[in-house]
Amino acid sequence: MILTGICHILHLAAKTFGVPKFTSDAMDVITDPEVDAVWICSPSQYHADQIKACAANGKHVFCEKPIATDLAETVEAINACNEAGVKLMIGLQRRFDPNFLRVRNAIETKEVGDTIVIKTCSRDPSPPPYEYVKGGGGIFNDMAVHDLDMTRFLAGEDPIEILAVGSCHIDKSIEDLPGSEAFDTATCIVKYPNGVSAMVDVCRQSSYGYDQRAEVLGTKGMIATDNVYPNTAKIYRNDFTGNADMPFDFFLSRYFEAYVTETEAFCKSLVEDSEVPCTGIDGLVALVMSLAADKSAAENRWVKFSEVIENVYCSSPTECSLLVDSDVFPDGFKPTKSLSELQNIVVPDVDEQKKSGSFTTKFKDMLGI
Repeated sequence: MILTGICHILHLAAKTFGVPKFTSDAMDVITDPEVDAVWICSPSQYHADQIKACAANGKHVFCEKPIATDLAETVEAINACNEAGVKLMIGLQRRFDPNFLRVRNAIETKEVGDTIVIKTCSRDPSPPPYEYVKGGGGIFNDMAVHDLDMTRFLAGEDPIEILAVGSCHIDKSIEDLPGSEAFDTATCIVKYPNGVSAMVDVCRQSSYGYDQRAEVLGTKGMIATDNVYPNTAKIYRNDFTGNADMPFDFFLSRYFEAYVTETEAFCKSLVEDSEVPCTGIDGLVALVMSLAADKSAAENRWVKFSEVIENVYCSSPTECSLLVDSDVFPDGFKPTKSLSELQNIVVPDVDEQKKSGSFTTKFKDMLGI
């Protein structure tokens, strides 16, 4: 057999790590009776169908964000898992980074008092190629979504509304792309309950390395993270004092520990049959936030998150659609007015069902049957 391309890589990896079976076909893994759980790390456009296939085959799922690029399809994929009684965990890895976790701990223990302002920034070492940006969903869905999710993670509340702007400073070749795909720089302001606000800035290029920081101002103090460096060495000269090397310049290096920790967390939830720490709802809200940011930048106004989700209609848990700009709504349609009402379109996950009754009962209640 002559193996080329990805098959050759798979063959070498299987041989190196003693893996008895390998394939380049995702369905071979999903339908294998010896497989209990599936990690989905494929391109975004395949996520929803692969999640649904896993659910149909009784496989627990770990999926890198996003669940899907379309809101209705995201709800369908979540409900497919919840209906099948399998766990779904979403890979928002920054939630497992020890730096951001320390900030969250300071908030939860009131170490800095009550939260006033949250700030995050994400700046990549260099811009991606044109081909990557084209069709990638824009800077809010592709890049800022991690920061938007982090503000929610740190706030501990669901957001209310958002104002976003974008511009192009680095790679002028993308200016001919539609919508927020033409932006390489963006800023968001997010309003949370109790007057808390969050500010996010993202840029596709940082001349000084991978810049990933968070800051929270509270009534009793402030906590902030620094960038992560390959080492702690510093140089002291008459013309320079500072770190000997730049921060990590690649996300796999910067978030290596976070990727390991989230993988361990998923495995623990399977072994102990406990709740996954980053749910399908978390992935759904992150997408809603990025879509609302995109809408805000396009329309140059504050956008309530309810505007994004209120037109999602599900005739069944796995048959959903977007009723955009329609004056005619299906019988029984109940608009979802806020993120706290997502139970109108998302059925309880397998862990929630254990607490509050069966899926069938919950769905009948949703429909008023």
